[in-house]
Amino acid sequence: MTQLPDTTAIELTLQDGWLQIVLNRPESRNALSAELAGELVRVLEAVRDNRAVRGISIRGRGGVFCAGADLKAFAAIEAAGDAAQSMAKNLSHAGAHLFRLIDTAPQVTVALIEGAAMAGGFGLACACDLAAATDSTRFALTETRIGLTPAQIAPYVLRRLGRNTGRRLMLLGSVFDGAEAERIGLVDRLVSDGAGLAAFEQAVREQVLACAPGAVAATKEVIAASALLSPEDLAQLAAERFAAGLVGPEGREGVASFLQRRPPSWANKRQSQPGEPHGDC
Repeated sequence: MTQLPDTTAIELTLQDGWLQIVLNRPESRNALSAELAGELVRVLEAVRDNRAVRGISIRGRGGVFCAGADLKAFAAIEAAGDAAQSMAKNLSHAGAHLFRLIDTAPQVTVALIEGAAMAGGFGLACACDLAAATDSTRFALTETRIGLTPAQIAPYVLRRLGRNTGRRLMLLGSVFDGAEAERIGLVDRLVSDGAGLAAFEQAVREQVLACAPGAVAATKEVIAASALLSPEDLAQLAAERFAAGLVGPEGREGVASFLQRRPPSWANKRQSQPGEPHGDC
């Protein structure tokens, strides 16, 4: 059974193997408060080992993706006196954990961006596997403009955009639109409105559900390891994951379905909803 945590700062919909997360603080432009970030962490941890959850999309309520961190929380830390520096470090480490969970999620993750993606919201987009945005969306890494650093999101920005572009945007705090985001590779698809975002999500969803969930998780592991391991160690890991897939249930089912000219079981099996029984994927 797929059990999701109770949440208030985010809304969750799990349907046919796809988890939609909606950031639900429109009054603050979906800023990353401690409550919202904590709920994201709990949800991502809850589904991490659940292969019935095949993909995850993140979107903002009220026509805005995410305006970044909650500056009211920053002000409270600044007023904390001697404890301020320790509190700031703890907040930064918590952010690092959230972005790492998104980046390393075994499921395919998709950012659906409209309105604004600023600072930490920009980082959320970079940590996801895929992203689409409306052409009117405004993007910026605004940290240096208020005397801060994009600290924990910097690795994801640099990996997504490359060192030169990422460095320029982080140092200058430049504001740009969706067309520029597509040109520099921040988003994979540019659309005109929210309906376009929903269509992009549906197209990705259909493709993800045609792929074996264990194979997707293993592929993401190899992709992440390619930036960390030596060629020899990477070859060993890749061989292990390939062999496990080939002789495992997904590989056997995939080869059999191809030879028998039928869809594999994961491509035509309805996924369970919250509260419904389900077997292994």
